[in-house]
Amino acid sequence: MSTVRTGASRPAHKGGHRPDQPHGGPAANPDRRTPLSYDHGIAATPLLGDTIGQNLDRAVAAHPDREALVVLAGPRWTYAEFGAAVDRLARGFLGIGVARGDRVGIWAVNCAEWVLVQYATARIGAIMVNVNPAYRAHELEYVLNQSGVSVLCASQRHKDSDYRALVERVRPRCPRLRSVHYIGDGSWDELLAAAAPVTAGELAAREAELSCDDPVNIQYTSGTTGFPKGATLTHHNILNNGYFVGETLGYTERDRICIPVPFYHCFGMVMGNLAATSHGACMVVPAPSFDPAATLRAVAEERCTSLYGVPTMFIAELSLPDFASYDLTSLRTGIMAGSPCPVEVMKRVVAEMHMAEVSICYGMTETSPVSTQTRRSDDLERRTGTVGRVLPHVEVKVTDPVTGVTLPRGRAGELCTRGYSVMAGYWGEPEKTAEAVDTGRWMHTGDLAVMREDGCVQIVGRMKDMIIRGGENVYPREIEEFLHAHPKVADVQVVGVPDDRYGEEILACVVPGDPADPPTLDDIAAFCRERLAHYKIPRRLEILETFPMTVSGKVRKVELRERYSPGGG
Repeated sequence: MSTVRTGASRPAHKGGHRPDQPHGGPAANPDRRTPLSYDHGIAATPLLGDTIGQNLDRAVAAHPDREALVVLAGPRWTYAEFGAAVDRLARGFLGIGVARGDRVGIWAVNCAEWVLVQYATARIGAIMVNVNPAYRAHELEYVLNQSGVSVLCASQRHKDSDYRALVERVRPRCPRLRSVHYIGDGSWDELLAAAAPVTAGELAAREAELSCDDPVNIQYTSGTTGFPKGATLTHHNILNNGYFVGETLGYTERDRICIPVPFYHCFGMVMGNLAATSHGACMVVPAPSFDPAATLRAVAEERCTSLYGVPTMFIAELSLPDFASYDLTSLRTGIMAGSPCPVEVMKRVVAEMHMAEVSICYGMTETSPVSTQTRRSDDLERRTGTVGRVLPHVEVKVTDPVTGVTLPRGRAGELCTRGYSVMAGYWGEPEKTAEAVDTGRWMHTGDLAVMREDGCVQIVGRMKDMIIRGGENVYPREIEEFLHAHPKVADVQVVGVPDDRYGEEILACVVPGDPADPPTLDDIAAFCRERLAHYKIPRRLEILETFPMTVSGKVRKVELRERYSPGGG
């Protein structure tokens, strides 16, 4: 199993541990010979106390002539050049009046400017707000207003998304948005030109005000209530998580990391970018969005040592007709995350892509993201059957979902995690924060897990019904709320069903308003297309007269999943 996901799935148990029974105590473990499902990462290497800007300064000073960022269709910068570009953009933000704590949005595909915004906002104490490139107008409007974005940096367009048109549509309803800068046109040049009157001393003075505990990033998770929640992460959260993920992979300044996963997720910007710069390694960006051929070309041409992806990405790469023509012998490691990894895929990744030290990671946006990770020496069974062991300086436990008591190893319960990696909270939503993080500062993941005798964690289910489709997290309730507005839909339930390509696919079970004129799948897709990100659009449709119900009148979603899964009744 492997996943890096987003979104706490259930209200947390508020009791935590009983004070007289640390980590569950005797009542939770009547057989004292069975260890409890608790583990913590012991490490000789201390946590970093830097801000992201300070840590980048160390890399620039130590490795000025080594390559820091290579974009195949863009620039190629050494650490000295990358540091200078970051500083110029940071001074540009100061020049247009961005204050400490201001929110700066980035709505763009993978590109050099995305990375510059990440590090430049960190330098000046602004809070970068990640906006999913797949968002449509209503999602964009919500995120800009909920976080209070005052400056937005955006792509002009990508594929079928006209970002400029979408921004102009929502801008009248976003009163705090005062400036927008489109990458590659005059508005971006104006932002860079604003750096001219700002001195290096002024930038240094701003940096001197900052603490590693300051918030630096807001990432929106899919929301169970129809709107996403903004997980607020600090320098300390994400810098250390990127650093220790890189340590676990054995990164040094000689590594070159191919990052085809999106920067707007922690997978790209933390496990990729911050893992690289905290080790003086090189970030290699193969394309604006995932392209299997461009990814393998980047590995071969840039002699990458590490490659990231969700299992579907690796499957797409292995399935290329000319796969054997790419020289991938420079690879040694990488990360596979986002959904369970099939055994046969892992075998091919190790044997044919030369990634003998490939790692599986598990986590969630709210934990910066990684809590557990397989080690480079782990065997095939651990890499495909578990999500590894706890990372350094992090605690994990498996608890009874009702009592909060820590369970003996080998028993399934809710996985909880605590440590430097737990978010500061959901932006502007203290009540939702309290539902996810209990009084003991344990983050309740909502995932059902088993901790084995060897400390490896297996994810065995989800507390609620979140769908993971190709590494993207989808909450059915959001889609259901939209489809209830369809004129032909009287009632709807959305569930995930197994899919060979994406892990899970989205099925809409609809009770039509007029049984003689039910909606078609094309109707449903067209209705969603302008309002929902593409990965949230149902790909399957079943028309029903009624839903299976419990005695208490609740819809039995588990029965719907079973009925319409391959081989189901």
